[in-house]
Order: sequence, then C-alpha cells, then structure tokens
Amino acid sequence: MAKKTKKFIGIVMTMVIAAALVFIPALVAQDGSAVSETAAETAVYSVKTAAAETRTLEAYLEVNGDIVSEGQVAVLSETAGKLIAVKAALGTQVRKGDLIAQVDPSSAGTRYMASSVYAPISGIVCAAPLAVGSTVQPGSIITSIAQADDLQIEALIPEREVSQLHIGLTATVTLPAFQGEVFTANITQVSPILDPASRTKKIVLNFTSADSRINAGMFAHIKLNTRTYPNAVTVPAEAVGEQAGAKYVYVLNNGKVDLQEVVTGVTVDHITEIKSGLASGNAVVIQGQQFLSNGAAVLVRK
Repeated sequence: MAKKTKKFIGIVMTMVIAAALVFIPALVAQDGSAVSETAAETAVYSVKTAAAETRTLEAYLEVNGDIVSEGQVAVLSETAGKLIAVKAALGTQVRKGDLIAQVDPSSAGTRYMASSVYAPISGIVCAAPLAVGSTVQPGSIITSIAQADDLQIEALIPEREVSQLHIGLTATVTLPAFQGEVFTANITQVSPILDPASRTKKIVLNFTSADSRINAGMFAHIKLNTRTYPNAVTVPAEAVGEQAGAKYVYVLNNGKVDLQEVVTGVTVDHITEIKSGLASGNAVVIQGQQFLSNGAAVLVRK
C-alpha cells in the first residue's frame, strides 16, 4: 500500500512540474490573471515616413485670360450701304492705309460708286470681319486691328481673391497653341472697381519679353504668384492629422512614434507649412498613421 501511495504521489508531482513548465512562458496581468505570451507581444506597425524640410513656398492663384492688344483699333465704315468686299481676313498682317473692305452706298436707280475702308493703323486683324452682304451704317465696326508688338493679357479675379492683388505680381503663362512652353508676365494694372454683376475685378498683365508667335485673341492660362513664404519648415500634407481641433504629426523616435502637436500655416501643392512644433530634419509618418497611437512601435518601409 505504501508503495502504491508513493507511486501516486510521484505521478501527481510529475503532473505539477509539467504544469509549472507549461505556465513558465505565461505572464500575469495586473489583476493577477494569466495572459498568453502572444497577446503580450508589442504590436509593430508598418509605416512610411518623410523628413521635414526647409524650403520656400510660393502661394499662387490660377485663372484664365485673353490676350488682347493695348493699341487695338476698330475699323469703321464711313458710309451706309452694303458690304461688297472684304480684303483682310482674321489674323492678316496689314499696314496703315491698306484696303480692308468696300461698301456700296448706292441705292436702286442711282449711280454705283464703291466706298473704300482703309486700315487706320499697322497690325494684325484680330476680329472676324463682317460677312460680305452685311448692311452697315456710318460708324459700324467692320473689324479690329491690333498692334502686334503691344500685347497684354486681361483676366478676371474672383472677389474672394482680390485682397492678394497688387501691381508687380509675377505670373507664368501657358498657351494652348504652344504646348509645353511657359511665358512670363507681371501685373501692370488692377481695376479700382469690382464688377457687381460678375463679382470679379479685372487685371492686366504684360509679357516680360515680346514673342512674335503670340497673337491677340489667344487664350491664356495664368498662374499668378501671390505670396512667398521663405525658410518654411514643411511636410507632406498627408502627414498632418487633426484631433479635437488640434493639428498633430507622428514623429519617428528610435523605432517608435511620438504624437506631436503642431501649428500649421499655408498648404501649397500638397506641401504644408509647419509654423511650430517640428524641426527641419525630423522624420514624420506619411502613411499608416491611422493605426498609430503615442509610443507605438513601427517598422519603416521604403
């Protein structure tokens, strides 16, 4: 009997030791309950980062405009009658005194005598002439001529943007006629009044250098540089989050991230100015931050 008891005790002890060995890798939670080692492992999140850098930001406004001639002159009929001939088409280069059109002022039963209309200045015909057969009166505009060497751009600026306008602002201009080419211009006039109907203000820009390929009547896309922000600490806009009205970024710190509150400025082309809270060179999370919290461990991927 004693031998059986000893054998039973030995079996029990073996089970206890085995159970203890199983329990060794387990952890004990704060409330005394055991939690598995797997559950206690620190989660590591995959993220992508970018370094904050100091740069100059150029805020800008994009609008469309039309190329016109400052010296554009209307070609007028001096008599009433029917337009019987047009000698200059749209885009034609003319000299002062060239024949532009002829008007027949005669009526039935009277002697035919054509009245000639001449170019008042040298330049390019910039408006489609009236069609042959049109009836005109003294002072009727047959077409217009623009001085080819005195072109400018007119554009309308929405009311919400007019506070940024002043003479001297620079702009880059692109034209559908010359894909891939960029021209430069600057504001020379700002209208003193706002159009109450369109809620816009007109500006006039002059090209910084003449180009004979540019014609009055062309369409222009204008990128107007409104303000410069030099030496700005910047991050990609996607790095900045917002929580309870405060802006923040996650800053990489020895394999973990620190939640850092920041004060932001302007955003230009998806680049955001950081006014305070971050130094140039700090690495910030730009992808994967939706899973993070302060102090989270991260693995930076390329």
